[in-house]
Amino acid sequence: MTFIAKDYNAGAIKKPVTLSGTEFLRRFCMHILPERFVKIRYYGIYNHTTKRNLELQFVPKTIEDIEKKSKPKETAQQAILRITGFDVQKCPFCKKGIMHKTKTLPRIRSPNNDLPFLLKAKLL
Repeated sequence: MTFIAKDYNAGAIKKPVTLSGTEFLRRFCMHILPERFVKIRYYGIYNHTTKRNLELQFVPKTIEDIEKKSKPKETAQQAILRITGFDVQKCPFCKKGIMHKTKTLPRIRSPNNDLPFLLKAKLL
C-alpha cells in the first residue's frame, strides 16, 4: 500500500510511503482512542503552535532585558498611595505620625487555633 505523508524530519515535505497492510493497520490503530476516551482538540491560545510562538515572543534576550523586567513587587500600601495619593500609614488625625500595627485581628471566616474554645463557648 502506498500513500502520501509529510516527512517532518525533512522539513514537512510530502513523500510517498509504502507499507504492508498489517503495518498500515498497526500505525492506524495507534490513533484510535480506547472506549470512553474523548479526543480534546485545542484551538486559539491553547493551540500548541500559539503556545510555542508566545513562549518565543516573551523570552528576554539579554541580562539587561531581564533586569528591566524584574521590578520589586509593590505592596498594597504603596499601590493605594500611587493610585489615590492617600497614605494609609499616616495618622488620620494629626497627619504627621506613622501608624504601627499593634494587634492583628483573626479572620472571620477562617478557622484558627481558638476554634474549639469558641465552639464550647457558643454551646454553653
